[in-house]
Amino acid sequence: MARFDRYMLSQLLVLFGFFALVLVSVYWINSAVQLFDTLIGEGQSAWIFAEFTALTLPNVIRLVLPVAGFAASVYVTNRLSSESELTVMQATGFSPWRLARPVLVFGLIVAAMMSALTHFLVPASLGQLVERQAEIARNVTSKLLTEGTFLHPSNGVTFYIREISPDSTLNDVFLSDRRRPGESTSYTAETAFVVRDGEAAKLVMVDGLSQTYNRRTGRLFITHFADFTYDISALIDTGKVNVFNESYLPTPMLLADPAGVAERAGNTVGTVTEELHGRFAQALVGIAYALVGFAALLVGEFSRFGVWRQIVGAILILTLIKLLEGVVADPVRANAESWPLMYLPALIAFAVAAGLLAWAGRSHRVPGHKAAPPLTAAGVGR
Repeated sequence: MARFDRYMLSQLLVLFGFFALVLVSVYWINSAVQLFDTLIGEGQSAWIFAEFTALTLPNVIRLVLPVAGFAASVYVTNRLSSESELTVMQATGFSPWRLARPVLVFGLIVAAMMSALTHFLVPASLGQLVERQAEIARNVTSKLLTEGTFLHPSNGVTFYIREISPDSTLNDVFLSDRRRPGESTSYTAETAFVVRDGEAAKLVMVDGLSQTYNRRTGRLFITHFADFTYDISALIDTGKVNVFNESYLPTPMLLADPAGVAERAGNTVGTVTEELHGRFAQALVGIAYALVGFAALLVGEFSRFGVWRQIVGAILILTLIKLLEGVVADPVRANAESWPLMYLPALIAFAVAAGLLAWAGRSHRVPGHKAAPPLTAAGVGR
């Protein structure tokens, strides 16, 4: 690799790391805040939150890597152009196609990272994440045994414990159930205990009060009790978590038996096919984005106002390609035989990049002008 290629590739990798770090941080923090509200609201510990956010990280990186590659390509090309380094290289005989070689190598590096993520790391992390979600959903008591916090384990249910004693006694318990239309019931008790009854969990309240308010009649019914047993398993909508899904499986398994995977996952063959070929297409898109960002900034003559028009044009091209990625997914899900459509956005991006490079090569030529021969030691003295 020539010295200029190594220089430009190093610049691309440095800026790629910077943009990837920034984008991952912004996207990850945004999703982590939502996840924090959900988990802490259900009474989960900070360790569970940290584990869940770590498991979502590979998928976040997968989403931002192509955009980070595009941003790095645009930024480096703009800087080299503004500092006339690209102009000098073109004056020495480097064509736009030759200048694009380090960008292509950079795109291949991004594609390799994308392949490792989409084929192995992301499916493994998502599979582990859904398994942990299923475990927590089955652990009913862990969602309720949190002291000093008003919990909302499901819609219309509020649960509060003032204090949990070392012997697992719940002190000053409050339970509000508003799930029945037109009626709400509140339970208060001085002490309570959680006992297991097979798969169910029972809340035994001692020395308490039950208040049922009927909204239609406006009447309030109050009942004092010495002890009362309530099935708290019914309070929590655990839902059904599908732990077998094509998104959680490695690519070799999808290639081996897509029909079998679709049957076990309860999806269509088209959905499995879209997931499979989408993983390969994302790697190609990583290469195409870098080339589009570079080629778009080579088009046009020098301007003292910079290359902002080319940057806007590159962003518009990227936006259109992203829109096309969403459009081609539905036909493939409906018909597995349409899987070549998954590669259409990447092919169009490559075609656009090639067209821009060809245009840049013609725009920098002066009609009827022949390039001057290179100077030699003898020619310098003439």
